[in-house]
This record gives sequence, C-alpha cells and structure tokens, in this order.
Amino acid sequence: MEVVILADHQAIGAVAADAVESLITRKPTAVLGLATGSSPLPVYDELARRHAHDGLQFAQAHGFALDEYVGLPPGHPESYREVIRREFTSRIDIRPENVHGPDGSAEDIPGACLSYEEAIRTAGGIDLQLLGVGTDGHIGFNEPGSSLASRTRIKTLIEQTRRDNARFFDSIDDVPHHVVTQGLGTIMDARHVVLIATGAQKACAVHDFVEGPVAAVCAASILQLHPHATILIDEAAASKLKLADYYRYTFDNKPVWQGL
Repeated sequence: MEVVILADHQAIGAVAADAVESLITRKPTAVLGLATGSSPLPVYDELARRHAHDGLQFAQAHGFALDEYVGLPPGHPESYREVIRREFTSRIDIRPENVHGPDGSAEDIPGACLSYEEAIRTAGGIDLQLLGVGTDGHIGFNEPGSSLASRTRIKTLIEQTRRDNARFFDSIDDVPHHVVTQGLGTIMDARHVVLIATGAQKACAVHDFVEGPVAAVCAASILQLHPHATILIDEAAASKLKLADYYRYTFDNKPVWQGL
C-alpha cells in the first residue's frame, strides 16, 4: 500500500488522472472500475479535460461501475449508472455499450450479481479500480462486517451511510435501504486500486484502514493485502496518521521510473 499525501483535491485528481492516462496509453482496451460519490469527481473532470484538450482517447476502453442502488427506476438521476454517465462517460468518447453496471432493478438479484461477476471476467478483469471510502471505512457498499472474500451481492445500508448519501436526495426517506455492490474479493481482483479520500471527516477512517488491523469491521483495511494499492489523500484526511511524515518522504523521493 502506497500512501500519497497531496495538497488538495485538484492535485489528487491530477495524480489519479496521470495513472489512468498512463494505463490507457499503453493499453487502449483497458478496463476501468468506476466509483461514484464526491471523491472521484476531480479525476473525472481532469480526464474529461484531457480528452477534450489533449486528445486522450477512451474509444476502446471498458468501464464497470462499483455499485448500484436497489429499487431506483432506470434513468433516476441518482442511480449510479446515471451519475457515472453524467459525471464522466458522456464527457469522453467511450462507447455506451462498453459501460456496465450492476442491475439493481433485476427480478433475480442473485442471478444478476453472478452475471456481473462473469461480465467482469469476460472483459479480462479490472485494470484500475477507483474507490472512495466511507466515514466507517466502507469501500463500494461493503459495510462494516462484510466478508473479506465477498463477491458482487446485495447489501443493506447502515443508517450512517444513508445519512451520508441523503445530500444527493430530497430527504433521507428517499435513500434506498439496499444496494448491489462489488464485493471485497471482487475489488481485490483489480490489478491496481486507487483510493481517494479528502477532508477531516475521513481522517479516522483513513487511519483505521491504513494503520489499523485488517478486519471486517473496517472493510477498506483489506487493501493492506493488495499488491498494488495507491491511497491518495489530502492533509486533512492524513491528520491522524502516525507515519504521515514517512509517507511524505517516500513519495518525495520516489524514483521517477516507478510511476504510481
């Protein structure tokens, strides 16, 4: 796990976009894992800018969404398929048929989850997975207590997560109670994981999953076992890390050839 402490969300967006651009340049058919929420937005903005102004191409790439609400009708503005379309894929040249998401409106949810896992495998697996992290340490919607070996499945949201997401809806009463999410085992299959966290409200979660024990109570802690996990955080999110100075030193003195 590499922890990179940067000045602000714009700097984080640029560094994450560098990793995506490097991947797409050497592998135009790359498979991207796409997260929603506020954390990846600077990355999407920077990639859209590079597409528009620098000619970065995504025409052969594929994208797989991390999760989806259960019960929202197709086209609902807060469905994650629609959020990803609005915030990212509609702003670049990726083919709409190459963008996939879990089916939260399927009659057979378990069957749809198995189909989603198979679709990821058929595409060759995810090359780079973008992630945010919840205030309780969840990634995707793998809430505290999730199996560290879990695959795509239905999950019940805890009330804290529903409150955190209520800002995207008219009221908390409109936030669904259930989601379909890639499991922790699914996320761990990605070749490179890039997790973004900003703000003081994420500081405890960042400390727990970076420097605490690997435990199901903090789902993101599983990333300590990933062979290529990059954690991009700002100073506020880094404020509770014991080894913050070491993380700064190692990144400042990292060989240029090593990349992210």
